[in-house]
Amino acid sequence: MSVLIVIQMRIGVLTGGGDCPGLNAVIRAIGRKGIVQYKDEFIGLKNGWAGLMNLNYINLERKNLSGILHLGGTILGSSRTNPEKEEGGYERAIENFKKLKLDALIVIGGNDTLGVAQKLHEMDIPVVGVPKTIDNDICATDMTFGFDTAVSIATEAIDRLHTTAESHHRCMVVEVMGRHAGWIATYSGIAGGADFILIPEEPCTVDDIIEVVKGRIERGKLFSIIVVAEGATLLETGVLAQSKEMDDFGNVRLGGIGDGLARVIEKRTGIESRAVVLGHVQRGGTPTAYDRVLGTKYGIAAIDMVHKGEFGMMTALQGTKVRPAPILDGIKESKAVDKETYEVAKAFFE
Repeated sequence: MSVLIVIQMRIGVLTGGGDCPGLNAVIRAIGRKGIVQYKDEFIGLKNGWAGLMNLNYINLERKNLSGILHLGGTILGSSRTNPEKEEGGYERAIENFKKLKLDALIVIGGNDTLGVAQKLHEMDIPVVGVPKTIDNDICATDMTFGFDTAVSIATEAIDRLHTTAESHHRCMVVEVMGRHAGWIATYSGIAGGADFILIPEEPCTVDDIIEVVKGRIERGKLFSIIVVAEGATLLETGVLAQSKEMDDFGNVRLGGIGDGLARVIEKRTGIESRAVVLGHVQRGGTPTAYDRVLGTKYGIAAIDMVHKGEFGMMTALQGTKVRPAPILDGIKESKAVDKETYEVAKAFFE
């Protein structure tokens, strides 16, 4: 059993990767409990790993943590900077960790950011991770904060599009985020009453979609709602990318499948079709109550894990409890939508 170390520590905190509703809830919880209960000092590293490598930071005090619970984004800023792609990146990160006289580092991020955290852990830097992604695709945890907000935003958009689709007898193709996993598409599609959902885990043909749209027309339903994850695979075309350029973690910019699919549907069915790309709207704005609570739980657990010396671990929601899990387990692969959940969605594809 881990032993709680109730001594003052100097702790670095950073947020990496795409911004996400609930990040400020995590930062607030870490700082509030750390300052009040443990008398810790906190260094807020600005703009992800760039802050550690370039010594760009602020002192996090109680005044910085007030009034941020309901705010989207992150008060620390974020970036997709990868130390592995910077000359001497890991060496600079370790050197600056020591220069700042840090006792530990709390890293809030997705698969890419936590991958860097794992490598630093292997280099003997005391790191605790907090899983963050609206895609909900991190293993070892049942849910990541930000996901509930993204699904809520996408569902509201689908609800609104139903109105114009039915009024104008159109097929609306709603493109949502989801590079490797279709959790947002599946959940928002089920909640919004979509007639077909395309996700990366379940490749399909254009004929599969056309069959559903034509079937609805034959039954007098002159409109359809199709929800598609940006990383969904059509067997005819594969995954569509807007650009071949990659970020520091090797990710291309996806997008375009919704527009292409809408054109094909209109051509083959005669029904007027439009594509709506929700894009970054899904990750912005005020977090839901669920994400505020989950982010707060993660933050409280993370600071406790630091004081228990549970390094190389990340916070994980397992059932109703937040528990420590190895970062390595969280990033070993992308957490796919399970067959059972997708079968729920497929029950309405007709």
